[in-house]
Amino acid sequence: MNYIEVDFKITPNTSELREIIAAMLGQIDFESFSDTEQGIKAYIPENLFNEDSIIDNLNTIIPLFDDFSFSYNKIEQQNWNEKWEKNFDPIIINSNCRIRAPFHSDKGNYKFDIIIEPKMSFGTGHHATTALMMQLMFDIDFSNKNVLDMGCGTGVLGIFASMKNAKKITAIDIDKWACENTVENAEKNNISNIEVKQGDASLLDAEQFDVILANINRNILLNDMQQYVSSLKKDGCILFSGFYIQDLSIIKEKAEQFKLTEVLHIEKDNWIAVKFINN
Repeated sequence: MNYIEVDFKITPNTSELREIIAAMLGQIDFESFSDTEQGIKAYIPENLFNEDSIIDNLNTIIPLFDDFSFSYNKIEQQNWNEKWEKNFDPIIINSNCRIRAPFHSDKGNYKFDIIIEPKMSFGTGHHATTALMMQLMFDIDFSNKNVLDMGCGTGVLGIFASMKNAKKITAIDIDKWACENTVENAEKNNISNIEVKQGDASLLDAEQFDVILANINRNILLNDMQQYVSSLKKDGCILFSGFYIQDLSIIKEKAEQFKLTEVLHIEKDNWIAVKFINN
């Protein structure tokens, strides 16, 4: 899948205004963002891109800027591997988990040493939501548990669950390249109990899970939450991330409709991850 990179140049270029842009674009299917010296870059699958929708969505905030402009270009899938290799450094989570690429040194003593081939798939640990999900996962007992990794990306969350002794992981992603990357990364980490499926929440059927991991985006979480809960065992837990702090209230409101109870949430860089229990 190709992506469209939209480069916003704004004055003033403040973190608050960048967060507003990202939050509003997140409502129209933009998936990830990165700050720049001149503003912010936003990424959306090519098939979902609509220039007019950007203008319509941001029209109300444009008067906040002295200068506001954007340009866009297509990012070919094959270009991302080289980009990641130039910029992907190992990341340490909770001091005893390292995420690294195959070309990084294996020196160091870590309880969990996860190898991720940094292709276009989302989930290297560098994005706040991936790191937040993994921090919540540290305190979950995965032993002999059935786990769903929804929107698996690189497969890093499912791989981590397997390393924490999960019985079986079902990894689902709508994109073929993500599924292929998850299979590749599972093999690199000698993980054999991950079943990868290409598709969306409609693939969920009679199988029940003890733990569900869903690091996607706000709109998909809201749309598919009922299907997730239907697949979650009684007293099972579900972790959500992929949305901003200001979106927590709407996520909680929807979750409460399905009898989910919030246990805790953690925050980083205005992103949030939250743990719910199925009562």
